Amino acid sequence: MKTCDLIIAGGGPAGLAAAIAAKKSGVNDILILERDSILGGILNQCIHNGFGLHTFKEELTGPEYAARFLAEAQELGIECQTDSMVLDISPEKVVTVISPDNGLQKIQAKAIVLAMGCRERPRGALNIPGYRPAGIYTAGTAQRLVNMEGFMPGREVVILGSGDIGLIMARRMTLEGAHVQVVAELMPYSGGLKRNIVQCLNDFDIPLKLSHTVVDIKGKDRVEGITIAEVDEKGNPIPGTEEEHVCDTLLLSCGLIPENELSRGMGVDISPVTSGPVVDESFETNIPGVFACGNVLHVHDLVDYVSEEAGNAGRHAAQYILGSLPDKDSGKKILLKAEGGVRYTVPAALHPDRMDDKIKVRFRVGGVVKNCFISVYLGDERILHKKKQIVAPGEMEEVLLEKSRILAAPDVQEITVKLEVE
Repeated sequence: MKTCDLIIAGGGPAGLAAAIAAKKSGVNDILILERDSILGGILNQCIHNGFGLHTFKEELTGPEYAARFLAEAQELGIECQTDSMVLDISPEKVVTVISPDNGLQKIQAKAIVLAMGCRERPRGALNIPGYRPAGIYTAGTAQRLVNMEGFMPGREVVILGSGDIGLIMARRMTLEGAHVQVVAELMPYSGGLKRNIVQCLNDFDIPLKLSHTVVDIKGKDRVEGITIAEVDEKGNPIPGTEEEHVCDTLLLSCGLIPENELSRGMGVDISPVTSGPVVDESFETNIPGVFACGNVLHVHDLVDYVSEEAGNAGRHAAQYILGSLPDKDSGKKILLKAEGGVRYTVPAALHPDRMDDKIKVRFRVGGVVKNCFISVYLGDERILHKKKQIVAPGEMEEVLLEKSRILAAPDVQEITVKLEVE
């Protein structure tokens, strides 16, 4: 059996950033396993700009952003194996991988970084009535077809869901000559970034209908029309609000799901809220030496945040391999609790003796709230009270915790992050 110090499952932005950080932290024996034929992940099909403002202080396209990390990884001599599908990872960190060049391999790793990304929610999970005609695509599939394969999915388009990929594809299809009739969103708020609503819908006069969903798909061989209707507070269609749209294409942008089949198979604890691994301040899961980062952990809004978190995961994985990461079972553990409109926190727990001087805690809220405060409680003491004009599920929020403040309260067992309206 082949051995390797660090195996990274996934060669997208998270996997690349983790590998680079681990290499710079002193680990040389690193192997990236990527199922696609090229590295870069989803960024390769994201040809729009808006990437890199935080990381590089300039605006880049997805392929340009990926190319920066690819070049650095190659310069550092990090080994990568493309066209390689990871079939299984055991709790003992034995990775089973298959590829055309190497056949079936088993590799024993000292540490593993999970960076498999996420997948789109398909039509089968949405319970939309109607036949299964041609012309129904997830927004990401349509993005790949248009941007990488040179194939135009359709000309008259309806989009269900206002996630960022759906908003971006509304603009992309318009620029390619299609007519996007409407973007329908089940929730009373958009699931995407505010800037994407402005740049992709408002700038092109594409209507966004909130609290609407698709109730029927017409056509047997090819989509011939879509019926959308308004929904009530429980998400049920309201009779009499139906609208008919004659179209040949339906794009679905109804959420992303972290790709965690491998994680579950090896016994990693999964959060019921994020569908990603439960991690601590070092991005380590409940299995020692197994770390997680990027969209496999929780779905991000900006790739810059993916790279930042993945860098921390790679650095801590290197410390684990080199023996400089304190044992998490030997020190104190503080749980992070999400309350009052906060859905979850990443990380979900802290070990003060393993913390950096400052740590970012990222989270999403459950609904749109205006004129509120993001508050952090260290036990019963409120240590942060940050005013926000508006918070929304489509945009990630963050708070900064200081190690010195936590160490000054040795009896505290819990840190609470919540929204407060005064």
